[in-house]
Amino acid sequence: MKRRWVKVLTIVVVILAGLFVALDRIAVHFAEKEAVALVQEKYGYGASSTDGRTEVSIHGFPFLTQAADMRLDHVTLSAGNFSVNTTVNAQGDHLNIRALDLELRDLTASSLSARSAGANLVTGRVVIGYEDLSGVVSRLLAKGGGLTVAPADQAQNNQTQSGTAQNGGSGEEARLKVSGTWDGRALNTPASISVAADEFQFRAPEISPEPYTWRIPLPQNIDITGSRATPEGLELELTGHQVVLGG
Repeated sequence: MKRRWVKVLTIVVVILAGLFVALDRIAVHFAEKEAVALVQEKYGYGASSTDGRTEVSIHGFPFLTQAADMRLDHVTLSAGNFSVNTTVNAQGDHLNIRALDLELRDLTASSLSARSAGANLVTGRVVIGYEDLSGVVSRLLAKGGGLTVAPADQAQNNQTQSGTAQNGGSGEEARLKVSGTWDGRALNTPASISVAADEFQFRAPEISPEPYTWRIPLPQNIDITGSRATPEGLELELTGHQVVLGG
């Protein structure tokens, strides 16, 4: 009889554990969907493009105990294929953001129904394809043909002043080049991307006396802290402390 009760109890525990896991996964899925809706509403990630995407993943198990404590250890946000415009809204200035990835640590909310939360630390990146940069530069600056933006070659990097970016860029500035046909002549000229706060700026002094600046909609207290020209695309580094999300 005793062995039978042990067996029954074991089965009950297994069933209850399975139900708890299922309930926990349902709850986290619902929370992630709500977070995606809020992110699209607040920051516009992927909301206005047919091929745009926005994904939120809440890590850690169980989720329900974290939710009850109103504290999440680790959340990731991934978005892509959304457009940003220059700060002066120049004609043809729309630039596609290929990817935005955020790692959010130690999130807290004031209540379960709160539409805002705080994160102690946020790190991440923004990726912009060279074909998208080439397209927007061509629309803004081309004279007689399309222009191509690519990482600076070694010869151009060797001309870099001491203390600035090398080998495609590091820190706050990335080195690029613009080539093509411009104003009736072959062009192969240095260009750069610099960053400050939530903005990045494109400069090509030989063909444009004025820079072009784009602002990325980011949660409060996240800044673009670095840029580099990789073979795959322009990569902007994101860092934030005591970040406010939503609100």
